[in-house]
Amino acid sequence: MIAVLALQGAFIEHRQMLQRLGVDTVEIRQLKDWERFMASPFEGRALILPGGESTVQMRLLKDLGLFEPIRQAILNGLPVLGTCAGMILLSEGYLGTMHIRVRRNAYGRQLGSFHTVGRVEGVGDDVPMTFIRAPYIEAVLSPDCQAIAEVDGHIVAARQGNQIALAFHPEVGTDTRLHQLLLSL
Repeated sequence: MIAVLALQGAFIEHRQMLQRLGVDTVEIRQLKDWERFMASPFEGRALILPGGESTVQMRLLKDLGLFEPIRQAILNGLPVLGTCAGMILLSEGYLGTMHIRVRRNAYGRQLGSFHTVGRVEGVGDDVPMTFIRAPYIEAVLSPDCQAIAEVDGHIVAARQGNQIALAFHPEVGTDTRLHQLLLSL
């Protein structure tokens, strides 16, 4: 069972991607949703922090009492995939579970959005990468965190133990490899 933070942003697309893989999902909108998910006997639990507006998502995490429970679950080993705004949420200064420093809106406004393909270490070549007002990783801050993809000299994906952070949106295409990577954790 995969939980998808459904406060704002591209959560529906992640659920649709996981449905294609035959994986059950649950939307996390309130603390009681999170508590029910964490109390469930499901094996293979994981969390997706979707793209959207990181400032809004962060405020809602705090206002709804989700910030600390989600942070602790990630620190205790819950696998998590953060895409775009979700990557920002994992970074230093936000949830702070991943040792990365992120530059928000690094590729500019909506008009700066673009699509490319690239190599993602542990996933393969020709991985579709759709960047929408995307951040990138300015720095990996510890040796236990590794850059796993770059575009034009900028780190756009990293992995640290149970955490995967992507500056791009794998949920908007048809390639399921990055969601399968999350499921393998």
